[in-house]
This record gives sequence, C-alpha cells and structure tokens, in this order.
Amino acid sequence: MSIYNRYLLPRLIDCACGMRQIRRLGGALLSGPSKAGAFPLLAEIIEKRQLIANFQPIISMPTGKIIGYEGLIRGPSDSPLHSPLSLFKAAGQCGLALELERLCREGTLETFVRLKLADKLFLNVSPECLLQPDFKGGETLGYMRSLGLSTHHVVIELTENQPTYDYPVLLEAVRHYRSMGLEIAIDDLGEGFSSLRLWSELGPEYVKIDRHFIQNINQDPVKLQFVRSIQQIAENSDTRIIAEGIETHAEFMIIKDIGIALGQGYYIARPNAIPAVMLSPDTADSLSRNGIAVYPRNDLAARKTATAMKLLIPALTVAPDANNDAVYRLFDHDPDLQSLPVVRQGVPVGLINRNTLIDRFARPYRRELYGKASCTEFMDPAPLVVDKNISLQELSHAVVAAGQRHLSDGFIITDQGEYIGIGTGHDLMREITQMQISAARYANPLTLLPGNVPINEHIERLLESKTGFCACYCDLDNFKPFNDSYGYRKGDEIIQATGSILSQACDPERDFIGHIGGDDFIMLFQNPDWESRCRDALDRFAGEIGPIFKPEHRAQGGYLSVDRKERTVFHPLITLSIGAVPVEPGWFISHHEISTAAADAKKQAKRMPGNSLFIERRGRPARADVEIAGEDRGDA
Repeated sequence: MSIYNRYLLPRLIDCACGMRQIRRLGGALLSGPSKAGAFPLLAEIIEKRQLIANFQPIISMPTGKIIGYEGLIRGPSDSPLHSPLSLFKAAGQCGLALELERLCREGTLETFVRLKLADKLFLNVSPECLLQPDFKGGETLGYMRSLGLSTHHVVIELTENQPTYDYPVLLEAVRHYRSMGLEIAIDDLGEGFSSLRLWSELGPEYVKIDRHFIQNINQDPVKLQFVRSIQQIAENSDTRIIAEGIETHAEFMIIKDIGIALGQGYYIARPNAIPAVMLSPDTADSLSRNGIAVYPRNDLAARKTATAMKLLIPALTVAPDANNDAVYRLFDHDPDLQSLPVVRQGVPVGLINRNTLIDRFARPYRRELYGKASCTEFMDPAPLVVDKNISLQELSHAVVAAGQRHLSDGFIITDQGEYIGIGTGHDLMREITQMQISAARYANPLTLLPGNVPINEHIERLLESKTGFCACYCDLDNFKPFNDSYGYRKGDEIIQATGSILSQACDPERDFIGHIGGDDFIMLFQNPDWESRCRDALDRFAGEIGPIFKPEHRAQGGYLSVDRKERTVFHPLITLSIGAVPVEPGWFISHHEISTAAADAKKQAKRMPGNSLFIERRGRPARADVEIAGEDRGDA
C-alpha cells in the first residue's frame, strides 16, 4: 500500500472539510501563493521520496582524518520546503513528523551506502522517534542489514525538538541500541531543552556543542570559557566533543588549541550530495601549522557585566500613609537598617534616611508634632533609582553625578520600574575597588591591553606547545623627563599611542601584545616575519609621536628642563627601544626565564641611539628566576 493510501488519505477523509483543512494547515506553514498547497506538497514529497541526502564531514582535530559524516536532508531544490527547517516545521504542523523522519533515515542510509563512504554515519533521530514501536522493533536495524551496513558504522545523533522527560525509558532504549553495536551522540549541547541532563543520563559517546558557542569564539572570552569547561567535563566522562559550526580560520585554531577532539563546519567542508573525502588545502595547512591560538581578551569584561543586582539587598518598605512613629519603631528595632524605601503600589516614591529621621525627632517637640504625620514628611522625594541591569561602572558615575548624599543614603533598585530592593554606597565602593584591583592584574586600564597575568599565561602556553616564537620587550626612552615637563595627561597620550602602534604590528590570530605597566610593553610573535613587523612599528612610532611635541622641541630634537638637582638639562625626544629574543623549543622552562632574557635584550636596545631594535643572536641564554614586573614610568 502506498504512503498516500496508508497514511494521508485517512487523514483527509477524517477531516469534515477536506480542502479547507488542507488550506488551514498549509496557511500555518507558509506565506505567499504556496499557502494552500503546503499539505499536498508535503504529501507529494513523502509519496515520491523526493528528499535529497547531503553529507558533511566530521574530522579528528589532532590528525585531520575524516572519521564520519553527518547526514543532512533537504527537500526538492525548487520547492518552498527545500530547507530542513521549513520541511520539518510543515511536517510537525501536518502531523507527519514521524513519517517524514522515517523517510529521511531510509534516504540517508541508502545514499551513504551507495556513495561507499567508509566512515561513520551520524544519523539524526529525535528522542520521540527512538521510542516508537517500529524503531524499537528493529525496523531501522533491519533496513540497515538489508543495505549491508554494519551497525558499528552508525551513530544515532539525538536531536531535541521538545522537552524530554521520560529519561528512564529513553535510557533503556539507548542501552538496547548500544547492545546492537550503535553509538549515541547528543546534538546542540547548550541549545536544547535538557541537553546537559541527557548527557548525564545517557552517557553518550559523542556530544556536539551548539554552533552558537563556536561562532566568534576567538572574540568572546565567555564562549571560550564555556567550551573549555565542556571539554573538561568530556575528559572526565569518556565522551568525545564535536565542535560544529566552525566557519573561520580563527575559530578553527581556537578549537584546535583547546584540545577539542572533533570538528565540523563550513571551514572544514560544506554539506554536499557528493561529500569531500579529504581536507581542503586551507584546512590541511591550518592543521599542520605549529603554535597556539591567541585567546580573546577579557577587555575588563567584569566591569561591563557586573550589574546593580550584585548589590541588591531585599529591604523592608513602607507605604506613603505610614506615620513617622511607625518608621521610627522600625529603625529602633533594627540598628543595621540605614534606609527605608517608601513604595506606593510597587513603585518607589522616596527614601527615608535613618540619621535624618532620628535627628529630626531629637529636636524639641518634633516627635509630638510630626509623629502621627505621614512618613513622606521626612523622606527624600528624589532618591537615586536605578534599574537592576545598570552596570556598576554606570552606577558609580550616577552616584557621583547625583550628589554626595547618595553615598550614605544608598539607592533604590527596580525591575522595569517595580521596586525589588536597595543598595548601599559602601557596597558599591567595595565592589568597584575590588574590580579595579582584579582588572589591573588582567588588563591595563590605560590601554586595555592584557596585563601581567594573561602575559605570563600566554608565555607558558607557548612553552608547553614547544613551538618557536619571539619575545619582544618594548620600552620608551626619555619618558620620565617628558612626563615631568609635559604632564601626566600627555604622558598617558604617548603610552596609549604606543600601545596602538604595537598592536597594529601584531597579527591578532597569531601574535600577542601585552602592557606590563608604565611605558613597558611585550609582544610575543609566532609570525616568522617578526623582525619586519618590529621595524615597521619603529617607523610608525617615529611618524606618529612627533606631533605630540611642541614645534620648537621637534625642531631642536629635544627640550630643556630642570632635574631633581635643580640643574637645567637637555632631554632628547622620546624614542622606542625593542629588545627581541628568538625562542626555540627547549631553551626556556618558564615565563620567569623569558622575562629575564627579554629585559636584558631591552637594556641592550636602550643603549642604541634613536628608535632601535636589538636582537639577541647568541643562542640559548643563561637561565634566571626573575618574573616580569612593571617598571617605574621612566628608563630602565
């Protein structure tokens, strides 16, 4: 019996208004002239088996070997249901999802065998389908046998389209299929309804990280941390991670560097009816390239993401009709209560300060006169009210702009205008101070370049990778007298310009630029053309720094100033010195030794006149245990 007679015809007969039902179902799926034809169009696709199976390679990131292909289904190329999203949406709304999925499995298996693809097939199956009687009864397994395809070549890739609640039943089914030689993969980790729970319950052989976390991972430290955390879980659970959606070289290199086992995406190969059987030259070159990826910078991310919610204190409130005696009793009962919000129907209208009320009541006859009066008599009618999502940096600016009293009174926190609690100026200052201390270790606040901690971490990663690189220590000559003569504001301008010039000399995918402190910077090059990049930076520095000086100082090549011993001294214009240390695998064992060698090279560069580059060419330097540390804002 055909699919139409067996499955679709009874559905139309049961419908009291056949064609009206078809139009209604089709109308929910598509817009435009194809509305009315959605249901019969889908029926025709299923009846005539007009599905197209494409395959996308999945590779081993360490070796580049293709270990399998994901089967991906498309509708007819000239059909409104060509895309899988439209196709399965139509099937779901027409009640044909399971029938369509069965046909997809059969078409994918048939094409995989016909193309003689020798690796694993990742076969998309929904958990709902996995539990269907025909699937559990071995229909798909029987179909595989009829094609001569071993179960050891097939991985069931579970795709979540709706919440999965019956985990014990699903686990039982998975155990059954494993006993037949099939492996299990979970798709789109981080995107589905309960993918982490599925991972924990089913113990799959493979887990795919949702493409959202892979796209732009080279620019997003939060995504990087998520993927690294998933990788750590995988290492402890005997699971192989597949990063899908890799679309750029930078994303590929980050995934490779993290140690993710498997990769999939357009950068590796696009889905195709006749899939690639070997890597493209670009992908092969990326795999063979030595070195490490440059991780995305936090750029003071903590400052940007911490919000007023971190300071929230759920506090008592009073209504505007409460009297001052009642408010006084609240303060008297709780010595730690410093402020009391006045709220009308969920909306804050004022703030009563503890000291203000007690001070007023301490005056002769004030309590007798105002005790029964409304608490609005002594409230601040214009308190600082902020939304819970305001950043702490913005909040601190708002407190300063609003006036000194808000540091002691605190502020009211709302959620879309509704009162949820208060915050104190003391807590705000504590958090801001802690953030600044923490940020100074990870990023220089003047240039926003990475600070000492990420510099040392990157050096250690370079050493562990056993790849060659060049460490360049950069320092400004004659900076301190300039700072004294021109002022710190101009000094900061010079430092920021230097940071920008050195950043331009670095390839953001392969080279690292950090700001140690003061006027000291470090560049860590993996690019073999590091010497020309350094010389280009010196040339740009000479061209861009000159305009910061006064014309007469530029004309005479320096300026006169009085030193600490009250002597008039001529100081040359600021120049840039770079000390470069080429590093070969095995020469150093820690960032302490790298810093010592680079600092020595920098000192040699500073002995040279003008903008200078000194390259340490004596081979493996002697070891020492001195860590990089920021120098004073002056010459070494």
